[in-house]
Amino acid sequence: MELLHTLDHIPVGLLELPASRLHEQLPRPTLITLAGEKEQPLFISVLLHGNEDTGWDALRSWLQEHQEQVLPRSLVIFIGNIAAAKHGLRRLDGQMDFNRIWKGGNSTEETMAAEVAKQVAAMRPFAAIDLHNNTGTNPHYACTNRLETNFIHLALLFSRTIIYFTTPDSVLSNAIAGICPAITVEAGKPGEAGGEDHCYNLIDAVIRLHHFPEHEPAEHDYDIFQTMAIARVADDIDFGIKPEKHALQFREDLDRLNFSELPVGTELGAFAGERMPLSVTSETGEEIADKYFKVENGKLITAATLMPSMLTLNCRIIRQDCLCYLMQRFAPDSKL
Repeated sequence: MELLHTLDHIPVGLLELPASRLHEQLPRPTLITLAGEKEQPLFISVLLHGNEDTGWDALRSWLQEHQEQVLPRSLVIFIGNIAAAKHGLRRLDGQMDFNRIWKGGNSTEETMAAEVAKQVAAMRPFAAIDLHNNTGTNPHYACTNRLETNFIHLALLFSRTIIYFTTPDSVLSNAIAGICPAITVEAGKPGEAGGEDHCYNLIDAVIRLHHFPEHEPAEHDYDIFQTMAIARVADDIDFGIKPEKHALQFREDLDRLNFSELPVGTELGAFAGERMPLSVTSETGEEIADKYFKVENGKLITAATLMPSMLTLNCRIIRQDCLCYLMQRFAPDSKL
């Protein structure tokens, strides 16, 4: 069975289709290669999560405006979870997360990812950008798995807010980082004002870039935060968002805590139990929930000062992915 669809052109009518209708023309995950003036291509991936369609909307808008012209640079496009996009879901039940399949493995999704990585590596891309949305209230930011100068310059073309992370290490940007500068872009919620324009401008800037500056960016030009740990709700804990009744009831404004420094004792919700309902895994795989959270008088509260990102009110996403990432402002001598 063919796992990857490949094209060397944009099919007629494809750019008129929203993400939810791409399945009408594309039978499976698709890699499209387009020739441009500069041979070394820009690699763009969209819809690794089927409900995050801002990247596709920005890309098809850019392509519609430039389809009668010679592209400034060759372009390689990976359109990911088309089946989930049909239903507006991050992933379908039974599927692996398309941004957790890039480290190798024998599943259908991992085998497909290996083929994409092989073909892209052979093209020696100039840069790679993976376009995403958040499901919670977050600023626009770029993520990088490396702190090399070219990676920071690439991230700065999108935002001065940068997150450096090494876990999970099975994401697309990490797989491509050994080939070229690569970033993951988080462009706010789907459909939110400004997200599509911001991604459009990033695509336009990178595809026209001749080379990355050789100098290191000035430290005052950006803010880097480092992911320290990932927090998840324990598998056997029933949870929801207030006012729904669950054993663990998160506060109704949970996602507004993103990128805020939360003091000790900040209440995240109510919990009708004594045990710790969260699992928190450090970058080295250590279980450290008690370092950051505790249950006290029926409330789930912070046990240390922390800064979360990617908190959401979407319980399906919390269960499929995580509750949040815990961050600290990056310093070269930081101790995790």
